Amino acid sequence: MKIIKLSAIDSTNSYLKELSKNLTIDDGLVVVAQSQQKGRGQAGTHWQSKSGESLTFSVFKRYSSLDVQEQTRINFGVALGIKTALDAMAIPQVTIKWPNDIMSYSKKVAGVLVENQLQGSSVVSSIIGIGLNVNETTFDNLPQASSLRLATGISYDLDVVLKQVAGAVLSKLSKVTSEEKIDLQQQYEASLFKKDVLSDFQPIDGAPFSGYIRGVDANGQLLVAHENGPIKSYQLKQLKMRF
Repeated sequence: MKIIKLSAIDSTNSYLKELSKNLTIDDGLVVVAQSQQKGRGQAGTHWQSKSGESLTFSVFKRYSSLDVQEQTRINFGVALGIKTALDAMAIPQVTIKWPNDIMSYSKKVAGVLVENQLQGSSVVSSIIGIGLNVNETTFDNLPQASSLRLATGISYDLDVVLKQVAGAVLSKLSKVTSEEKIDLQQQYEASLFKKDVLSDFQPIDGAPFSGYIRGVDANGQLLVAHENGPIKSYQLKQLKMRF
């Protein structure tokens, strides 16, 4: 695994994007920043990090034969890779909050931003940004945030955690185009936060309701069974879970 370490940068994803315009990037290259000023999350959200306590890094992954209609499997692989690494570190009660937030107990410890590069009808590569709360003990105005240290009481070596998480993500992504790709969705659905637990939801354009997360469809949309009603699918930002 080749790792580029930077002291301060706006965004590791943006850095890798610019790098890829002029160079042929090695598959599996990791770029990590000690301080990231403009970290981005899903749907334009901002990822907060603390220098020396958080991990903010991006992974470059190349594919040889991945149809654009199967790109949801990348999200499955990334989320499962992080979960696999944290499970191996004995972080308690790790789950995936759809689409790819990583939880310990009921609090968020990691966020992901996947940006795919397309060529015709194929995904040729991905830049995967990961923000992981490692050694923080306090968060400003983020009541649903946590860290590995808060979950276990242990202080972690950031370099060790980086290699474990990046390695596990790349291992899972190697299965995206293999015969094991069906297993990725099954493992992902089994790992979903609040799956099959009665939960409260707030749609962006409707009344709140209670229901059960059942899984995801082929496009990665969340499948929710309304209490005493039908199963409906939801895209990112169409639905917010209240917990």
